[in-house]
Amino acid sequence: MTEPQETVETRGDTRVDLVTSDANGDGKVDVWVSDTDGDGKPDLYQFDTDGDGKVDVTMVDLDEDGNPDLVVDGDGGLPPATV
Repeated sequence: MTEPQETVETRGDTRVDLVTSDANGDGKVDVWVSDTDGDGKPDLYQFDTDGDGKVDVTMVDLDEDGNPDLVVDGDGGLPPATV
């Protein structure tokens, strides 16, 4: 990912670090990366590929080997809520 990257806190009772980035330099966040199991390694990646603010592609790397185990194209959901 390109700079800048930032870590933001998500809403809820459990702290989850969410790394966000503006990958294409348009001033809007379009990449969200999180560690959902707390081991310090990212395992959930979400991308806004068309700039509409919605998630277009979700990738999950369950075994954290660097290769996605599940890719959902056209997800259309909203990115994680941040405070």
